[in-house]
Amino acid sequence: MQMASDPGNPRSKRTVIRITYLLAAIDISCLFMQFAVTPQLGKTLGLDTVGFGYLQTVFGILQLIGGPVFGRFSDQYGPRAALLLSFLSASVYYLILAFTTSIPFLFLSRLPSVFMHGLPGAQMIVTDMTADKERADSLGILGLCFGVGIIIGSSLGGYLATHYGLYTPSFISLAVSLLSCVIVMAYIPTQTKPKRVEPASGKNPSKASSVFNFTELGRLLEFPGVTAIFIIKILSGFPLGLFMIMFPVTSVDFFQLDTAGAGYLMSYFGILQLVVQGLMVGLLINRFTEDTLLVVSMVVSIGVGLAMTLMTNVWHFCVIAAPMIFVLCISGIITDSILTKAVPPSDTGAMLGICASIQPFTRTIGPTIGGYLYKHYGVPSFGLFNMIISFLVLLYLSKVPANRTEVKSK
Repeated sequence: MQMASDPGNPRSKRTVIRITYLLAAIDISCLFMQFAVTPQLGKTLGLDTVGFGYLQTVFGILQLIGGPVFGRFSDQYGPRAALLLSFLSASVYYLILAFTTSIPFLFLSRLPSVFMHGLPGAQMIVTDMTADKERADSLGILGLCFGVGIIIGSSLGGYLATHYGLYTPSFISLAVSLLSCVIVMAYIPTQTKPKRVEPASGKNPSKASSVFNFTELGRLLEFPGVTAIFIIKILSGFPLGLFMIMFPVTSVDFFQLDTAGAGYLMSYFGILQLVVQGLMVGLLINRFTEDTLLVVSMVVSIGVGLAMTLMTNVWHFCVIAAPMIFVLCISGIITDSILTKAVPPSDTGAMLGICASIQPFTRTIGPTIGGYLYKHYGVPSFGLFNMIISFLVLLYLSKVPANRTEVKSK
């Protein structure tokens, strides 16, 4: 604990970062424990498929709104306060869920999720405490924690619900989240950002206005190259994100899988993510530049799109899943790394908060777009859409290397 209180000490930094990895895995595990049982809980309470879709939309909108605000909060009050806010919000979420006996309470339980951003909070700490050359690799390890959380949370949630009741995962998650609050207070420093000289005015730009001032968030997009990379980040993962959103439908309708089969396939996804982010990302980042990896990921993405237009069964998809995970992992990690280097250290939290809002944004509008594509054009349309978007992104990357170099070196 003493070492962890001094973020300037290299050994202390390693301790804090390792604790942060542990907290990220715990947070994702608890969250996916709920994801594993919420559909069954909703069904028990009388929530139909349409209602469950509304529930997911509410969750996505709240996460979309809360991400940037959470990032600003971290910049102003420090990552320990932000991570503590996330775990406290999660505790309230699990508490309400543990005593939910009606559909209105099920929707009410989603309200605290506006500040439930454990993984972005962990990214903020890792970003603050790593050098530029180490950042992408360190963020990749956080992705490894995400994969571990998916596997543990999904399997444990189902087991606990089956053997001890639907509400047991909520009580377990509540206890673990409260324990995580104690760990945060004990091991995470109040401030993890590097010390810097304040401007002559004595004011920190990141603290110049309210946490809820979205104009300040827009200011970050004005830094050279940031808007372009941010658009690339959105576009590079959006088509595959649409397909993953529609996976519960396609797994039954197109792949003809039962519930158990779909669960095994999701576990397979989690294992692939562990392999890619645990073994491949670090090796690739140490050997190649971020620009090169971003270009390679788009080339692979085009191949994934082509394969998706041709696949006809679940075995084809199992083969395609490996390069698909590669694309999502590499493009996500590299763009996060580039964007956090493009803004001042005082604004990295806000930048990661904006990045964290992309996935909820996709979850919010994805079902409408994905449902339309699937209904009218079938699964091959996702592959074709991915090919087109990936080609456009690749074309842009090949035309403007100077802008990307400026962003990285800033």
